[in-house]
Amino acid sequence: MSRAGRHDMNRLEEAMLLLIANDGPLGPRWRDHPLGGDREGHRECHIGGDFLLAYKLDDNAKHASVVFVRTGTHADLFE
Repeated sequence: MSRAGRHDMNRLEEAMLLLIANDGPLGPRWRDHPLGGDREGHRECHIGGDFLLAYKLDDNAKHASVVFVRTGTHADLFE
């Protein structure tokens, strides 16, 4: 298992590859949900514990794409 600090990079890679392959939000296992406020249009999913991946689905382009915005804890992302 590959880890960076206390975070599982294999699980992060799995989530990213699923997002690329599916061109859509992840299933319930990932606790994927839309963000609001100044992050309207973005989504986040839970990689493990309080380790999150923030991303944006861009379906306005000729080919749908996913933009990976940031990883970190809730405190890292929202403070």
